[in-house]
Amino acid sequence: MWVFAYGSLLWDAGFEPVESVRARLDGWRRSFCMWSFHYRGSEDRPGLVLALDEDAGAFCEGLALRADPAKADEVLDGLRARELVSDAYQERRLPLALADGRVVEAVAYVIRREHRQYARVDLETQARTIARAQGQRGPNLDYLTNTAAQFDRLGIHDAEIEALMQRTRSLGG
Repeated sequence: MWVFAYGSLLWDAGFEPVESVRARLDGWRRSFCMWSFHYRGSEDRPGLVLALDEDAGAFCEGLALRADPAKADEVLDGLRARELVSDAYQERRLPLALADGRVVEAVAYVIRREHRQYARVDLETQARTIARAQGQRGPNLDYLTNTAAQFDRLGIHDAEIEALMQRTRSLGG
């Protein structure tokens, strides 16, 4: 079983993968398009987290994480408990192109556009939201900072994340 890590799973997978390979998912874009009412915000002051949003011309780079086959059910149960805390995400099996030329099917969590947690907000609103929100897993800014640090470590260029980091810093974040 493969899992596509494109946001917090990059730095907090919740399991020890037996293999980790750079990967690309076509037809989807990574975006701060999901309101967080639990982990990085609250109902009163929602945060924003990354989700995959379908977009025919886009692609998303991340990591393909392969679970130990003997622990695949346990890993999937853990991912579901974490990622499906609300029904804003939909679990999908999507084809990933691995950097070494293989193509694998991976579990990925994508946003449900019809869900109330789907967010289409501009960069300024994203930055202000992320700079002030906090949830069960800590400040929303930590989520952004940790994700950006992993992108730097992996050599993943994401203009949206870079612009968001710059703007939140200018807000004092």
